[in-house]
Amino acid sequence: MESSAVHRFLTIYLNDHLAGAAIGVDRIASTARAHRNSALGGPLRRLATDIAADRGALLSIMVSLGVPVRRYKSVAGWAAEKAGRLKPNGRITGRSPLTDLVELEALRIGVEGKAACWRTLLTFADEASGLRPSELRLLEERARSQITVLEELRLSAADRLFHAGAAPRSAPSTPAPAGRGHTV
Repeated sequence: MESSAVHRFLTIYLNDHLAGAAIGVDRIASTARAHRNSALGGPLRRLATDIAADRGALLSIMVSLGVPVRRYKSVAGWAAEKAGRLKPNGRITGRSPLTDLVELEALRIGVEGKAACWRTLLTFADEASGLRPSELRLLEERARSQITVLEELRLSAADRLFHAGAAPRSAPSTPAPAGRGHTV
């Protein structure tokens, strides 16, 4: 494929991930604020810091690859995320316990996508002068760690919502994300 077409596709791909990162940063910050005075506050603040740093890493990678930032995609994603908060949640005012579960699921899906992006960039990191494989591997490892934390928080939210008053259930094991060279 012609290099100009590859660069065009890379520009679209990375800007789509940047828009997703903007949504994720906003969503985790909002969720962390909602839980600032609860036991979830600490883990959510740490996730918010990491997810914001990952967005910064993506921006740095885009600069190093000469990929222009398409701000309209991030603005459109931000607006869609805000509109998504207007959905009914079973309550007229305030947060519903369902909100926690849905937000944690959405965040996990977003982090899964981010991990996939890092793995995709790794597939051609040796050929691209602007990519450092060691950095991408660290970012992918951090994403896997974030997935683990989000899954624990998600299962806890599901237990609080659907098993109120019952003894906590043990979490089912979660399959590890498929890495390079593995089949799904």
